[in-house]
Amino acid sequence: MSPADEYRDIQFEIEDPVALIRLNRPEKLNAFTYDTLSEIRRAVSAAAADRRVVGIVITGNGRAFSAGLDAAVLEQVTSSATPPTSTPAESDTLPGIFSYLTQVPKPVIAAVNGVAAGGGLILALMSDLRFASTAASFTTVFLKRGLIAEHGSSWLLPRLCGVSRALDLLWMSDRIDAEKARQIGLVDRVCAPEELLSTARDYLEQLAATSPPAAIAETKRLVYRHLGADLPTALKEAEISQNSFVTGPDAVEGARAFLDKRAPVFGRIGEE
Repeated sequence: MSPADEYRDIQFEIEDPVALIRLNRPEKLNAFTYDTLSEIRRAVSAAAADRRVVGIVITGNGRAFSAGLDAAVLEQVTSSATPPTSTPAESDTLPGIFSYLTQVPKPVIAAVNGVAAGGGLILALMSDLRFASTAASFTTVFLKRGLIAEHGSSWLLPRLCGVSRALDLLWMSDRIDAEKARQIGLVDRVCAPEELLSTARDYLEQLAATSPPAAIAETKRLVYRHLGADLPTALKEAEISQNSFVTGPDAVEGARAFLDKRAPVFGRIGEE
């Protein structure tokens, strides 16, 4: 059995340097079941461990990116008389769906091909970059379901869009198109539907050709870590990291390539 055969709700393929995850429940607008969530995490872990992979692209099959939780799952969660158990404060596990994406040591691009609503929006927000098709749209939807800003959206949206825009998006739950999302900082790039995946792939291919994966991973770690740190803390931690990299093999190769006027050849991270 090939790795691709191990999945039912997603499609997973690797073509150096990109791992592509396609949500594959188009008849349900790629809504998440517990099995879907498990398969996405398993595929992301496999991609993170694979040396061929420099970055991960997540998209949806059909006309939706993801409409969020499947209706049956949502009914099951909201009809329970007992609230879910909260993650212990001392736990190293981050609460919220897809929060683990911020800890994956490789870039994650959400290639949003259609509607991203509720949990589907969280998947896009927890990705490092968001590329959107002109057919894409975004809505928080939580408050319209009697819920609050869930799964870290109260932390993410203000940092991307500003406080007042974040509150507007969360309170009103209006659906916005891709261009509006780009204008307010929610989306990084907008392209034609037929160019969406090639744009995401081209980005990662360029990254693989110019930047060392170890430095990409460390830069991602520092950026997320320092979002909540004061400047002195960030500067001290960055200095420790930069001192360890400056005499490392990637820095040596980068300097040699510059002097030789050639493209650098950096090592990958992961298993063979």
